[in-house]
Amino acid sequence: MKKLLAIVLCLSLCAFAFAGCGNKDEEKTEKTKITVAASTTPHAEILEQCKADMEAKGYELEIKTMDDYVVPNTATESGDVDANYFQHTPYLEQFNQENNTHLVSVLKVHYEPYGIYAGTAKTLKDIPDGAQIAVPNDATNEARALMLLDAQGLIKLKDNTKLDSTKNDIAENPHNYEIKEMEAALLPSVLDEVAIAVINGNYAIGAGLKVKNALATEDANSTAAQTYGNVLVVKEGNEENEAVKALVEVLKSSKIAEYIDSTYDGAVVSLNK
Repeated sequence: MKKLLAIVLCLSLCAFAFAGCGNKDEEKTEKTKITVAASTTPHAEILEQCKADMEAKGYELEIKTMDDYVVPNTATESGDVDANYFQHTPYLEQFNQENNTHLVSVLKVHYEPYGIYAGTAKTLKDIPDGAQIAVPNDATNEARALMLLDAQGLIKLKDNTKLDSTKNDIAENPHNYEIKEMEAALLPSVLDEVAIAVINGNYAIGAGLKVKNALATEDANSTAAQTYGNVLVVKEGNEENEAVKALVEVLKSSKIAEYIDSTYDGAVVSLNK
C-alpha cells in the first residue's frame, strides 16, 4: 500500500513539473503587444506592412484605425493606445498647446507632397502676367502652398521658412499674379478657371489627379516636406519603450520605404531613404 502511494505521489509531482514547464514555455513564446492608432490611408496600410517584421522581433502590432484628428492623440495621452500615426509636427505641437497633452514625435515616416496642377496654363512658363493662382485659404496650408510657389520662382516670400505666411507676406510678385485664396477641398474644381492651383495630396487624389503629373511638387529635402512629414507619436516618457523602438526600426527600414514609394505613385513619399 505504501509503495502504491509513493508511485501515485511521484506521478503527481512529475505531472505538476511538466505542467509548470509548459507554462514557462508559453510565457516565453507570448509576444508583447503594441497598439497604434492610425488613419486608414496611408497610415494603417503602411503599418500593416510592419506586422511580420514586428512579429520577428517578438512583438504583436495591433492597429486601431481612427479617421479622426483628436481621438488618436487623446487615446495616446491616456494610455489607451501606445502610439499613433496620422499627423505632422505642426499639428502635434498645436494640439499639445491647446489640450495640455504631452505627446512627442519619435520618427518622421513620410510626407504627402503638395503639387502645382495645370489649369488654363499647361506649364509654369505658360502662366501669363496677371493670371490667377489658386491656393488654400487656411493658414497652415496657404503658407505651404506659397512656399512651393516661392521654390519654383513664381513669387518671392519675405521669409520662405515662415509657417504662417499669407499672400500679404509676398515680397516680390514680378508678374502680378493674383493669388486666389479658397477652401482647400474646392481647389480641384476650379482648375478650368485659374492658371494653376496648388493642391494638397489627399484632395488631388480624391479628384483623380496624379501627383506624378503635377507641374511641380515639394522636394523631400524642402522645408515644407521636412516640417510636414507625418510622424509616429508617443506620450512623453515612452520614447525608450522597447516595443516603440522596435517599431521605429521597422518603419525606418528600406522595405517600408520601398513599399511606400511603389504603392502610392508619388502621392506619399518616404522620408527614410
